[in-house]
Amino acid sequence: MTADSGTELRTLRSTEWDTWFDTLERAFGGAPKAPEIRALWRTLTEPERSLGAWVGDDCVGTAGAFSFGLTVPGGALVAAAGVTMVSVAATHRRRGLLTAMMRRQLDEVHQRGEPLAALIASEPDIYGRFGYGMAAYQLSAMIDTQRVGLSVPDGTDTVRIRYADPVASLAACEAVYARQVPRRPGMLARRPGWERLAVVEADGSGHAGGVPLQCVLAERDGVTVGYARFRNRPEWDAAGPRGTVVLCDLEALDPAAHAALWRFLFEVDLTSWLSLPSRPVDDPWQHLVSDIRRCQLRLRDALFVRVVDVPAALRARTYRTPVDTVLQVDDSTCPWNEGRWRLTGGADGAECARTGAAPEVALSARDLGCAYLGGISLTALASAGRVRELVPGALARASAALASDLAPWTPHAF
Repeated sequence: MTADSGTELRTLRSTEWDTWFDTLERAFGGAPKAPEIRALWRTLTEPERSLGAWVGDDCVGTAGAFSFGLTVPGGALVAAAGVTMVSVAATHRRRGLLTAMMRRQLDEVHQRGEPLAALIASEPDIYGRFGYGMAAYQLSAMIDTQRVGLSVPDGTDTVRIRYADPVASLAACEAVYARQVPRRPGMLARRPGWERLAVVEADGSGHAGGVPLQCVLAERDGVTVGYARFRNRPEWDAAGPRGTVVLCDLEALDPAAHAALWRFLFEVDLTSWLSLPSRPVDDPWQHLVSDIRRCQLRLRDALFVRVVDVPAALRARTYRTPVDTVLQVDDSTCPWNEGRWRLTGGADGAECARTGAAPEVALSARDLGCAYLGGISLTALASAGRVRELVPGALARASAALASDLAPWTPHAF
């Protein structure tokens, strides 16, 4: 297959990985990863799911996918392609390479029987034209721990917090993470090896800018019920220490363990700030703090979702309220999704099939991707003119059914 004259688009061969990855690194600024990290990414790469655009021996474009299970409303894991490593060499822009790679990738995802594709966008304006809709936000914060208090629920004192080696504790932390996956839409079930990124991604030794990764475990009766991984960045001024705790990730199985970990992070010696680069929009810590304004909240886009197979995707999740509606879906990139689909279901499951009945709600595949995880409402999209109500009342009913109790969130990039 050729994207333009003289360019061959093909599945990655194992012998080509180094050249392929060099092309990707150059596109993202040229800074090479440490040998340990490069070796780990090579292990995680799925060559059969990776594409390269080649001109002779020169790689001028890359695109890949990881095989994940993505949690959807109702707690089911749905097979999803984690789209990643997308780049086009600056020498070959505007020649159709990106479009060729994205279209071929979606065809292959469909052939594999995966109902969904998802990505974290380096440039969000690129992917809407391929049907990816922004489906989940992430919340960041910079908390002034010298001026913001923390109230914790009863039972917190039954939880023991102890330091643990970040590498030695990987299995315990991953077991907690695995139990969290079904609880929130957007969480990822990961293949073995992904947990290692949590401790070596910075430079291969668990350090970032000379600051080592630290880990604490929350335990109750000797059983791990939560963990936090973080970096403590020291800083001093004329008045004394003003260090910053940078949270990398935190999971806990119950409110007491959750609160105990946050209390620990608030009280790390010689620090004045707690930085949260990415947390769920509805993260419970917001209801424990004394002054939310001094937490400097910021919202930004996170996960983009592409519905690759409309009926399979809509059957895979449950619905907050009973739903019986006909959706008119527009999808020029994946024409097998075009047409009218009758969706019926509720809290116990759903059915979705083609129909000749009159449509009640009209939307694009991109808008369906936005609403699919339940964090973006159809009514909000309709207010922006992106979704059309064709039968009075149908929009509100469909929007309520698609909503999720918990805000969707993806805990890490891929």
